Amino acid sequence: MGIYTYICFLSALSILIGFITSKISDRIQSTIAISAAAMVGSLALLISGSLGWFSVENLATNVMQQIDFKSFLLNGILGFLLFAGALGIKIPILRDQKWEITVFALFSTLASTFFIGGLIYLAALLIALPIPFIYCVLFGALISPTDPIAVLAIIKNLRAPKRLSMQVEGESLFNDGVGLVIFVTIFTVAFSGQEPTLGGIFSLFLHEAIGGIAFGFALGIVAHYLISATDDGSMEILLTLTIPTAGFILANHLHVSGALAMVVSGIMVGNWTRTKGFSEQSQRYLDHFWEMIDHFLNSLLFLLIGLALLLITVSWQSLILLVLAIPICLLSRYVSLWIPYKVFSLYRTYNPYTLKIMTWGGLRGGLALAMALSIPGGVAMLGESGLDVRDVILVMTYAVVMFSILVQGVTIEKMIQEAKKVDPNKEDYLRPASRLVKHKQNDDLNAYLSK
Repeated sequence: MGIYTYICFLSALSILIGFITSKISDRIQSTIAISAAAMVGSLALLISGSLGWFSVENLATNVMQQIDFKSFLLNGILGFLLFAGALGIKIPILRDQKWEITVFALFSTLASTFFIGGLIYLAALLIALPIPFIYCVLFGALISPTDPIAVLAIIKNLRAPKRLSMQVEGESLFNDGVGLVIFVTIFTVAFSGQEPTLGGIFSLFLHEAIGGIAFGFALGIVAHYLISATDDGSMEILLTLTIPTAGFILANHLHVSGALAMVVSGIMVGNWTRTKGFSEQSQRYLDHFWEMIDHFLNSLLFLLIGLALLLITVSWQSLILLVLAIPICLLSRYVSLWIPYKVFSLYRTYNPYTLKIMTWGGLRGGLALAMALSIPGGVAMLGESGLDVRDVILVMTYAVVMFSILVQGVTIEKMIQEAKKVDPNKEDYLRPASRLVKHKQNDDLNAYLSK
């Protein structure tokens, strides 16, 4: 059987699990249930094979290797998922949160990368597994950005307060693009075999980041004028498909950030083109179409995340790092958010659960696994242990991803319910030195929040 056949059966399985979950309880997020079921199934295959009951884990592992999770996500469906998520970002409230989202996406992602890298480096030394610092930072780079696919799939369904929801969703979408750029930069330094220079690293980062934003802006403009030139509702929706397909692939070929390009173009189409370019009929169908695409691909992706367990090789050293990686990642995210949050709190009052929800709701997902799987095997061996750095990083990544989906994803609801009890009209204030003065909101923002 070919890859297409496997994808068809796995897609049907993911939809079936989601259907069964919806019949059992509407409180269980389908994406969480799909990941849990796939992980339990993977464990059952591995255990049954080791006990000699029936051995199909080799077949299952071969299927996962043929699908090539990394290429399937990073060079494939990532464009669709980011574009679909960005369509829901509203510019009035994004403008209101622009400084927070910018600082969290840039400063917090970069700070978390080095916090995690430094702590993992020290932890590895304590268990006599000296991992070169550059690979520890590489792990920090791939695990620091929260996965917008996981975040949007779970946070959106819980209906968090709108300003808080936009802060979490906007930060996740942009720190995903920034995180990919940081990962590509460090990856190039680690595996290029060339002596890195500060100028070279900075130039590579700017090319990826600024190039991706500019390319996304160009895609958005082209799509807007093409959509505005037709009144055919079906054609208008079809034209949006050209962005995450040809547009995303072209961005990757130009070596600019396809992730940032999808976010920028999605925001443009979801705000500018939605009101100025689409016919009245297409405005109604746009969200429904992309929500269906988003839900289908999310279901398949979360199934593959659970099945990725079949690709992991475990040693006793990596098991120790697996346990340590989870609190290290949570602590690093909290500290990297706390620093700018305290500065912003001098000028604005937030929902009291903001920092907790942004930390605990900073879910990791398939994006981190795809980046971990992109690390070449057999290139960097860790001293006398004979361990491959790729296997160690993959074990830690899988542990953090599954913990964030199965534990954080399940327990975040209680925090969001508590946040809802806070009056949304009291969420956002400017704070001078002497007294609180309500922040003047523009008419668009007030209208959006009152919906």
